[in-house]
Amino acid sequence: MQDKEISTKNTNWPANHPPEAISLEEQRKLWRMKYAQKDVEAGIEVDDDFEPFNQINDMFTRAFWDDTIRSKKTDAFFNGHRVAANPRKVEGFRQRDLALRNAAWAVSNVISSRGMSEGKREGFQAPIEEGGPIAPEKIEIEDLDRHTGEIKRIAKLFGADLVGVTDYDERWHYSKRVDTRDFSEADSELPEGLSSVIVMGHAMDHDLVATYPSALAGAATGMEYSHEVAIVVQLVTYIRNLGYNAVGSMNDTALVIPYAVKAGLGEYGRNQMVITPEFGPRVRFSKIFTDMPIAHDRPQPKGARAFCDICTKCADACPPKALPFGPPESGGENQSTISGVKKWSANCEKCFGYWAAMGTDCAICMRVCPFNRPYDGWKDQLFLKLAYSRFRRLALWWDDKSSRAERVKPKAWWGNFK
Repeated sequence: MQDKEISTKNTNWPANHPPEAISLEEQRKLWRMKYAQKDVEAGIEVDDDFEPFNQINDMFTRAFWDDTIRSKKTDAFFNGHRVAANPRKVEGFRQRDLALRNAAWAVSNVISSRGMSEGKREGFQAPIEEGGPIAPEKIEIEDLDRHTGEIKRIAKLFGADLVGVTDYDERWHYSKRVDTRDFSEADSELPEGLSSVIVMGHAMDHDLVATYPSALAGAATGMEYSHEVAIVVQLVTYIRNLGYNAVGSMNDTALVIPYAVKAGLGEYGRNQMVITPEFGPRVRFSKIFTDMPIAHDRPQPKGARAFCDICTKCADACPPKALPFGPPESGGENQSTISGVKKWSANCEKCFGYWAAMGTDCAICMRVCPFNRPYDGWKDQLFLKLAYSRFRRLALWWDDKSSRAERVKPKAWWGNFK
């Protein structure tokens, strides 16, 4: 494949590299020089085949334009989250289950729909519109560590459960975004000068996740999207009022998983999720790109990756068998997988095909993950210590003997109300 020319406009290239366009081969060399040490710390392995991902190939985007993916079932899947879906005589998919799921998504849907006339589905295929003008005067930051602590405290005040900060890394940004009017490619640009990324984690409800797969469980996903869009807009507005630029983002603009790992919030797991010490994989992530001076965190590998090396519970439990059993590999099975990164990769077509067939999202892999625990008792905390240690096989055996991963029937969840 002949190397393409890549524009350096709106990227954080070194000051001594001014050309407007360079070859992909030159770009890869610069990335290796710039990120090699940080990649080692984060456990990220990038090879010479790496290319930034084009969002047009994202599985959810392909469901709108790719005739090999799109069907009446995929259309019904997306429509069902935004209108009154058809209830079924199946537990977990009855009217109140669907009502709760759709209500949970309501705030996120309001924000994501407001730019559709311009081809921008905010938070999913385009950044969230900024929260007001930037104050003409910047606040003076005398103590960077104190200031960083304040930003994290404000993020948690607004509702974030986890907060980390890392450097802007153009490799994880989409080479193109999607114009949702016709699902064509559009330029994926951000303001110049952005240097830091604030990554926030939003914990999903443990009891709802226990009912996966069901439409009821989909409320856990929708709630955190609705929560995080509010938190992102609030923190962006706060930063802009301090006199600095800030752009809010959820699933749009850049891949959030490498950013979350680089910001020290967790490790990448076999189930394609970030395993956090506080909530396991039961976390949604958002991000804010900013030029505000702020101290960066470092990756904090604790042993979740090593545990995933010996554990295949997510792959065993996956109904369409979309998750890998072997070691991490470079590349993937289809165009919805980023190339040139050595990692565990799912068969996205099988995964989303199962979602569409059910009519709601599936996170069985999240539910059965041994790290999916409430961590409010000594037994769960002891498990975590063992899982992070050389006694990880003992932790896996202990989890095998427990009933922790058993599915809770949706009827039982509703019965817990008093």
